[in-house]
Amino acid sequence: MTAYLLHQLLETSAARRPDAPAVQDGERILSYADLDGRANQLAHLLLELGVDRGDRVGLYLDKSLESIVGLFAVLKAGAGYVPLDPQAPVARLGYIAGDCDIRCLLSGSEKAASWQALVDAGAPLQAIVVLNAGDPGEAPDGVAVHASSAVDHHPRVAPVVGGIDLDLAYILYTSGSTGEPKGVVLTHLNAMTFVRWAHDRFSVGPDDRLSSHAPLHFDLSVFDVFVAAASGALVVLVPARTSVFPREVAHFIDANAITVWYSVPSVLTMLTLRGGLEAGSLPSLRALLFAGEVFPTKYLRRLMELLPHASFHNLYGPTETNVCTHFEVPSLPDDQVEPIPIGAAIADVEVFAVSEEGRIARRGEVGELHVRGTTVMSGYWGDSERTRAALVADPTGSGRGDLVYRTGDLVQEDDDGQYRFLGRRDAQIKARGYRIELGEIETALYANPQVLECAVVAIPDEVHTNKIKAYVSGGGEVDQAALVATCAERLPRYMIPEIFEFRDVLPKTSTGKIDRQALAGATELQGVAK
Repeated sequence: MTAYLLHQLLETSAARRPDAPAVQDGERILSYADLDGRANQLAHLLLELGVDRGDRVGLYLDKSLESIVGLFAVLKAGAGYVPLDPQAPVARLGYIAGDCDIRCLLSGSEKAASWQALVDAGAPLQAIVVLNAGDPGEAPDGVAVHASSAVDHHPRVAPVVGGIDLDLAYILYTSGSTGEPKGVVLTHLNAMTFVRWAHDRFSVGPDDRLSSHAPLHFDLSVFDVFVAAASGALVVLVPARTSVFPREVAHFIDANAITVWYSVPSVLTMLTLRGGLEAGSLPSLRALLFAGEVFPTKYLRRLMELLPHASFHNLYGPTETNVCTHFEVPSLPDDQVEPIPIGAAIADVEVFAVSEEGRIARRGEVGELHVRGTTVMSGYWGDSERTRAALVADPTGSGRGDLVYRTGDLVQEDDDGQYRFLGRRDAQIKARGYRIELGEIETALYANPQVLECAVVAIPDEVHTNKIKAYVSGGGEVDQAALVATCAERLPRYMIPEIFEFRDVLPKTSTGKIDRQALAGATELQGVAK
């Protein structure tokens, strides 16, 4: 039987290669048989706790063997998983849990101290299952906590649960322009289209060893987990602290004989600059995949020179479309400075640019990229207005009646049929691989009572694509430490401004609005002056 649900990829590989290693977390390894069996046991427990087809189950624990077991168990129970960033403020996570009605939470004992605060912040939890062996301590008010031992008593065979590929698989929350995160709803079919393409395009097989660098709440993780399962390959979890130290990244790749690496370019930039690489280093690597932000050409070229044995691939796509375009990087001329293209559409996906006049842009013209195909999300959870704005009628006039996704990205198709990313048509930026709405940061800053006005701008950065700068006008005493603390209560770390500038008043346009263009221009001039 051909797999059409994501967890069937695991079941197929477990049947074919039961003793082969599936997931490695440090010194701990789960075989395919053990991963599948443990996920089956947990799925039975979830069903016993009342989890039903289409329900949302939260994952709130550090990335580990247990989190991968939990992810597959949720899918086997017919539900969709919602990964919660373990480092994000509890207020933000409480909003997410309340927004998509998470009643059952899979967690780790390391997060037990936050459970009550999560409930207080709006999470409608009824049950928490602790997936590791630590002491969970006291249960939150009105919530039943089940220790990991509760999983042991259930059968290792898969529960019988119906499902089709249009069923919910997972919801990933991204930055929202209204000040609240938005939930991107993705089905099994959305993910499977990308997984099948990636499996074939990169010829991933049972002898491969894939890195898992991205956290589960970041869409890059879909490749790591599910392409490995589709191939019967091993996925090796990258420790969180490793990414901070480029030499440790290099050691991790080498020591674990990683064959396929996938991450945001900023990690690879730091690997290039400070990883201690020499020509021919990391001989096990055969493919480096990157996505999420622009890879500075001078660093990409240098890394390609250091690793001539590997192929390099730029994958592009907002969370709403998984990956929708791909570009294999050829040898780069020494004098090339412009960024590489984002490429052409992957299999079973169509992309095209639409001009400001609403017609299909010709080659060489600038237009907004639109995406059609089975990778495109079904919508934003509980937000029909935002969904209607993003999923629009086909502007090509094909008459097919299907909806296409407006990415908000401005692109230009070159003479080779490859698309080049030019920038955003709104206030959304990329930093460290994450999409960020500047308005959400401003909303957080305004929560500080001393802030009278604020505006947040992006500063181009070679390593992280953008740094975030906040202009603030305040009454009385307002300092950077207080503003950072205010943001830390409401935003994940990657959204907290790195630079603050305080002014008596912020410049205004003729209509009385904050003149963001003037502030952005001032920022550019300061950069030139430096």
